[in-house]
Amino acid sequence: MNYSNITERRVLCYGDSNTYGYDPARDGRYGETERYPRVLQALLGSEWAVIEEGLPGRTAVFDDPITEAMNGLKTINPVLMSHAPLDTVTIMLGTNDSKARFGCNSYLIALGITRLVKKALHTDCWRDNAHPDVLVIVPPSITPEYDKLKFRDEMGPGCHERCAGIAAQLEPMLQGIPGVRFLDANRLPGAGCSPLDGMHLTVEAHKAVAEALQKALTGATIV
Repeated sequence: MNYSNITERRVLCYGDSNTYGYDPARDGRYGETERYPRVLQALLGSEWAVIEEGLPGRTAVFDDPITEAMNGLKTINPVLMSHAPLDTVTIMLGTNDSKARFGCNSYLIALGITRLVKKALHTDCWRDNAHPDVLVIVPPSITPEYDKLKFRDEMGPGCHERCAGIAAQLEPMLQGIPGVRFLDANRLPGAGCSPLDGMHLTVEAHKAVAEALQKALTGATIV
């Protein structure tokens, strides 16, 4: 297809409740000026278009036996194609894959994310079908305190340990794959989880993620 009339750089943010902008204080959603995709849009300006695609509960590759349509691998193709042309896709998943009911360790979660990334690379959504750019974000790890907070029964035991190990397993899996970049949000100052539930980003964390993405997309150095 010819997309010469669409001149803005198009970025789609594919993720779970943290991309959706779940606000644990209100059991609702952060506002337009608070969610990291919207903050990113403001930072990038009118020459860019940032598309939010966050679904609470979304996994990288698992069918959830309790809530249907959560499998990110099954939905990424139509989602990306419906928003073509795309210049960059960010993927921030893994937290929900750590749920006890999926029975996975960090290595298997990272393997699933890698499979999802490869599918995104080969989806027919890229501008002129050239130069795919997938920026993989490891979300801030669930804190140990989650086990005493709101989502402890939903998540099950052991999620903190599984989340904490994703980055170390995932980074080497992605190395050398053309068109893939890697960002570990655990390394970003201020990008932590809320003390209210131990697993969702604070407003400050949304800002930190947005600022890191802005630097990555514009070629600036991520500190």
